[in-house]
Amino acid sequence: MADVILSVDQGTTSSRAILFTHRGQPLVTRAQEFEQIYPQPGWVEHRPEDIWNAQVDVIRQVLQSGVGSQSEIVAIGVTNQRETTVVWERSSGNSAHNAIVWQDRRTADYCNQLKAAGWEQTIREKTGLVIDPYFSGTKLKWLLDNIDGLRDRAERGELAFGTIDSYLINRLTGGQVHITDYSNASRTMLFNINTLDWDDDLLQEFGIPRAMLPEVRSSSEVYGHTDPRLFGAEIPIAGAAGDQQAATFGQACFETGMAKQTYGTGSFMLMNIGQKPVRSESGLLTTIAWGLDGAPTYALEGAIFVTGAAVQWLRDGLQMIRSAEETEPLASSIDSTGGVYLVPAFAGLGAPYWDPYARGVLVGLTRGTGRAEIARATLESAAYQTRDVLEAMQQDSGIDFRELRVDGGMVVNDFLMQFQADIIGRPVERPAVPETTALGAAYLAGLAVGFWKDQDDIRKNWRLDRRFEPAMPSTQRNGLYRNWQRAVERSRDWVEPEQGASNPDSP
Repeated sequence: MADVILSVDQGTTSSRAILFTHRGQPLVTRAQEFEQIYPQPGWVEHRPEDIWNAQVDVIRQVLQSGVGSQSEIVAIGVTNQRETTVVWERSSGNSAHNAIVWQDRRTADYCNQLKAAGWEQTIREKTGLVIDPYFSGTKLKWLLDNIDGLRDRAERGELAFGTIDSYLINRLTGGQVHITDYSNASRTMLFNINTLDWDDDLLQEFGIPRAMLPEVRSSSEVYGHTDPRLFGAEIPIAGAAGDQQAATFGQACFETGMAKQTYGTGSFMLMNIGQKPVRSESGLLTTIAWGLDGAPTYALEGAIFVTGAAVQWLRDGLQMIRSAEETEPLASSIDSTGGVYLVPAFAGLGAPYWDPYARGVLVGLTRGTGRAEIARATLESAAYQTRDVLEAMQQDSGIDFRELRVDGGMVVNDFLMQFQADIIGRPVERPAVPETTALGAAYLAGLAVGFWKDQDDIRKNWRLDRRFEPAMPSTQRNGLYRNWQRAVERSRDWVEPEQGASNPDSP
């Protein structure tokens, strides 16, 4: 058998491992879900050990599948849920507290304090980000301020901070490597995307010891090797990128102006803007897409917090469906929602609104509303939020998209993909390999070890599965979207900061 690349894809609700061939084809995939923890409204946590155990289990399942063996795996690429914040003991690798997940809103009040103190412009210029609980910096501050003994231990050098990539790579290498890549560093609100270094002014403001932070490296290079006690061999770990940047790379969006949308727990649109950062005036983020040979490529990003998670809510919260696959026939069984809209602001609203105090609303209900209408409104909400971001991105970039490349778990839903094309009025292209997040991590690792020669070698692998053409009249499209905007307004500013719903320490 020819050599393969192992992609480690650690997501918000599951850990996965996939073997890819040189043609970018997945050979074997294993996945394992882990527990989501909700200590208070607006709070979301994971046990880092749950993530680690699930990730090791699926890697071993792949290795034992009979499709590949350690000797055939030339490198490992790591991609991860971004912004989720972990602090662990350097000596043991054990976590010092539960991970605070990217969806968590507990630092909303502190973010308001930063805004009131005039930090918005400075943080935007240094990091490309807006001030929001979404990012890692305020989560790390919260841990240091609220967990007994943590700050003292951090200042003594006993503790390490990282996003999930750093945590996994550290444990995979037996504690030998503490690194992150440009793309993940740019999501912390602590990293200066202009100087490509941790920013001392922000570290001082947040009270974060620099000694806790990982070394920042390119997205494609050999960082270290797996501890042979884990999988029986020392396998090079040679690529790392946050999940959305990895998906952009996996979609071969290598030219300025190319864009993709990934539908997962949330949804994320990224557009390649080249080698210089562009400041957004429309509620988008300027982020680092990846770093190759020490040089960054930048992107504009629109982050939507809840799309696939809304379907999961139908299944697990309301128990309205048994599986996500049921939503497609349900939605297709009716001609419209009958005026029903779901705004899934369960964790506030991301781009372009950035309202941590928004909460989910289901509006337009009548006595005739049933499972089908609610399921269809849930799927449609993903498409409406995508249009929100698309319009902001066009305004910032001045580029009129010709088509939108899509990927992620939800793109297998043909109803959603057709409605997406209809509501944005542009073709939607679904690739033959929809799991481009894991593929992007594989490409980055493979480039570092010569498995792929260059980006042209990768570009040849992209293949179209289906192109969805818009078929909805513009008057209908725009009328539906106007009502969506009305529904969004009803979700906004629902939680009042003084109620203390976002931070237990607020008065």
